[in-house]
Amino acid sequence: MPELDKRETPLPTTTVKWRFPSIHPEGRKYLVIAAAATFLVYTLINHFLGWLLIGGTIWVATFFRDPIRTTPRGDKLIVAPADGLITMIAKVPPPPELRGPEGLADGEYTRVSIFMSVFDVHINRAPIAGRVKRIAYVPGKFINADLDKASDDNERQHLLIESATGLRVGFTQIAGLVARRIMAFVKEGDAVEAGQRVGLIRFGSRVDVYLPQEAAPRVALGQRSIAGETVLGIVGLDIAVAGDSQ
Repeated sequence: MPELDKRETPLPTTTVKWRFPSIHPEGRKYLVIAAAATFLVYTLINHFLGWLLIGGTIWVATFFRDPIRTTPRGDKLIVAPADGLITMIAKVPPPPELRGPEGLADGEYTRVSIFMSVFDVHINRAPIAGRVKRIAYVPGKFINADLDKASDDNERQHLLIESATGLRVGFTQIAGLVARRIMAFVKEGDAVEAGQRVGLIRFGSRVDVYLPQEAAPRVALGQRSIAGETVLGIVGLDIAVAGDSQ
């Protein structure tokens, strides 16, 4: 087992209180529009339709929720960049946009695919601390993001982060059936911390993470990941885990 970060951790007696998630600034304009439409329909057109739109307004607020996450420390840890269901784990070559002398080397990497439904948090976070080496946008289709070919056919955005130790981790934001906008909150050259908010996809989509060749996945198919918290892999630990759905 590789040595992890041994910096001071909170005492066992420390407590944390639950806080209501805030709404990300990107979603506030949509919440205002939804709330205004609901108010007008309810007061001017039909109470029943107004009540239905109240449900839609609540969904908009839920979709753009931005909860606080606690990211585990450790230079060898690779954390999940997205909330969602682990739907695929496969050995594949990295996409061309992430390869090259300043990118990922040739060969096979373990790709962990995280599917985000319209009910998941859609804020994406950095899997490691480091500097954003590359951001590459690729236009494409909007087929079901749960399909394997979505990695090659759908609209997508690749990001590559390099740590201070030279570790490079690439991941891809992939649009889905109803996703129509992929956003990055960072630009090439920016320094980021592990778990830092780096992007958003609207609405329903997938994120592929390419684990380094020396890191086996520490998640199993069917498991749910939490962005910025779930450990996807540990550099130097090449033993994969298995799981049972029950």
